[in-house]
Amino acid sequence: MADHKQLRKEILEKTKEFYHARFGENNYSPGKSKVNYAGRVFDEQELMNAVDASLDFWLTEGRYSEQFSEKIADYLGVDNVLLTVSGSSANLLAFASLTSEKLGDKRLKPGDEVISVAAGFPATVTPIIQYGLVPVFVDVDQETYNINIQQAKKAITDKTRCIFIAHTLGNPFDLDAIMEIAKEHNLWVIEDNCDAFGSKYKGKYTGTFGHLSTISFYPAHHITTGEGGAVITNDAQLARIVRSFRDWGRDCYCMGGENNTCGKRFSQQFGNLPFGYDHKYVYSEIGYNLKMTDIQAAIGSAQMDKLEIFGEKRKENFRKHYRIFSKYPQFFSLPKATEGADPSWFAFIVTVKESAPFKRDEITNYLNSKLIETRNLFAGNMTKQPAFVDKKWRIADNLDVTDRIMNNTFFLGTYPGLTDEMFSYIEKTVDEFVTSF
Repeated sequence: MADHKQLRKEILEKTKEFYHARFGENNYSPGKSKVNYAGRVFDEQELMNAVDASLDFWLTEGRYSEQFSEKIADYLGVDNVLLTVSGSSANLLAFASLTSEKLGDKRLKPGDEVISVAAGFPATVTPIIQYGLVPVFVDVDQETYNINIQQAKKAITDKTRCIFIAHTLGNPFDLDAIMEIAKEHNLWVIEDNCDAFGSKYKGKYTGTFGHLSTISFYPAHHITTGEGGAVITNDAQLARIVRSFRDWGRDCYCMGGENNTCGKRFSQQFGNLPFGYDHKYVYSEIGYNLKMTDIQAAIGSAQMDKLEIFGEKRKENFRKHYRIFSKYPQFFSLPKATEGADPSWFAFIVTVKESAPFKRDEITNYLNSKLIETRNLFAGNMTKQPAFVDKKWRIADNLDVTDRIMNNTFFLGTYPGLTDEMFSYIEKTVDEFVTSF
């Protein structure tokens, strides 16, 4: 019988060989191949890790989950990284944790208000509504596409308990101002860092300022596990609560396959259960099952080794887009990094000026007809989306810039898979469109 260790080694060597045969060639052809706005970028290591994990057949959290979590924690300099099935689930878990009765008077309750923005992705807002709280929508600034600080200050009422906002397309919001507002009014802060993994604000990584933060590992994001996400916190109590919500609501914090980590498995009293009821089956939250698999984590572990390189490539690609569109200042409003920020850009965002002789949809339709993918800024104005129209929310002042974004704004990709040949084609196509007016 063949030795399984030798067989594993041979399988992984064949996996490496397969990668180069299947994925090794770049067959881009201008005008015939699509220029995607995003996509997975990987090499043989991700494939080998995934196969290696599958050979263990440990299908839930395992050795790669621990490795992946530790790499993220070391990179950000944080204490707790809790892996989950998506960035949206990470947002749900982060927000749910703040409703826990374990937080006493500090917990969020139905009817409380949460400062947010309508120009963004729904997953930042949906947990607020799902838990019966009230989103208070604040407008954004045109140049940074992030929350308008003056409006945010005016939006605070005696019902305000939390600020839950995203770093738009990788551009950090004004963290000094937001954390100052939170401190003054004793508010929780959740950073949706899903589009900004690797961005910095005044030398410190985004996702390390708030009480909680979230990351997404969807294929469009900075690194990918396919589906996947994480919740980040330096607060030990919040970490335990997030883990409970993620793991069915159970009170026990043993890892899969472990027992009696606390040493009190059969010697405690919980709720109205009999004394000594097995702690592994005690549920202290109304929770979910949102754990990541070890095969996903294996891919993520290999991706983490590339995050720094990916971030630099995104910045470089942002600059290339900027050079193309800055030739036409009469037509386009271009993005600006928040003061003190070093964004790892998720995308290059463009707003067509009202005075331009063409509309946003005209240029995006043209680009897409030439196989250059574009996207709008997600929901545009959340309050106008079908799912949100009849829900309970409040507009702080006005959403004038948000409405302009809804009508006039689009973005293109900055992901590391873009090549110089692709940028030459993008420039040629943009020039052809613009000079036709």
